[in-house]
Amino acid sequence: MADHRPVTSQQVAKRAGVSRTTVSFVLNDVPGANISEETRQKVLRAAAELGYVPNAAARSLVSGRTLTIGLVVAYAEHLKVDAFIPQLLFSMSQHSHLHGYRVLLETVEDVSRPDAYTDLVRGKHIDGLIAVNVRSDDRQLPELIRRNYPVVLLGFPGWEGYSVVTDGIGAGRRATEHLISLGHTRIAHITFSPEAYVATRDRHLGYRQALEQAGIGYRSSLVRYGNYSAASGYQAMKELLRRKPYPTALFAGNDTIAMGAMAAIHEQGLRIPEDIAVVGYDDIPTAPYMNPPLTTIRVSPVEQGRIAVEMLSALIRGNPPPERQVLLETPLVIRESCGASKHKK
Repeated sequence: MADHRPVTSQQVAKRAGVSRTTVSFVLNDVPGANISEETRQKVLRAAAELGYVPNAAARSLVSGRTLTIGLVVAYAEHLKVDAFIPQLLFSMSQHSHLHGYRVLLETVEDVSRPDAYTDLVRGKHIDGLIAVNVRSDDRQLPELIRRNYPVVLLGFPGWEGYSVVTDGIGAGRRATEHLISLGHTRIAHITFSPEAYVATRDRHLGYRQALEQAGIGYRSSLVRYGNYSAASGYQAMKELLRRKPYPTALFAGNDTIAMGAMAAIHEQGLRIPEDIAVVGYDDIPTAPYMNPPLTTIRVSPVEQGRIAVEMLSALIRGNPPPERQVLLETPLVIRESCGASKHKK
């Protein structure tokens, strides 16, 4: 019969080749324990390999912490309709468990309300937070940083604190330049959210820069604002197709928006990519299976989640990582929807 007894810290110590005290210090995030990063990673790997499950109540008593990390999403609707957040949450949960933390998912609907984030920090008893899809006019998160509260942002270039970022401007420019290289000059853009959000603003700016640098010129009549959902992408594309000449290409602010836009194009009796080429953003798991498979920018939410948790865990332990900002690559993954040969650029 299988042995279903729980794995002990002594077994973890044996696997890692360290003392049980060292295992206790690492798994309980004891401040001032003076454990090297190499040893800490060795203990965490051993615990993961053995399936060690720490006693949360005991760890909380030892460390004096809540052992909870908050994932804060500014707009609740994003959770219901977008494919990026579930991948990010999966990664955060997986890697937080390796550090003995739980993940608390929360939304802050009105970031203009004074103390929206600080109320969350006080009321939910979290040790640190990771924020995604932050508004460009947010003033509360910088205040938390000034109070030395552990915060990591996703997708906010130029943030004064710790962050995991992608070059949204460069990626938006690259996607649009690819369409220009295929001969398109009437290129539409549908954002994935209102312009107040940093990621939306950056991708839009990259699109605009590519057009202007190519001497094509920016036309606001070819731009529409989505609202996270495929339905909003569908409606935005319907609006763009009410007037001729139609755009011959579309850069969608994310793949969910692209999905809705592609449905509207098909409904109009137009072909992709023969009549309208489409490029998305995110490379969600369903992108290769759309009709036709979607050309898109890859942003790797699973990798973003892993790095963000590592950074936040270090901040909570009082051991700030050397890099304040980690920049991830955003390759263009070329499939059939843009009309180019299938390869990576």
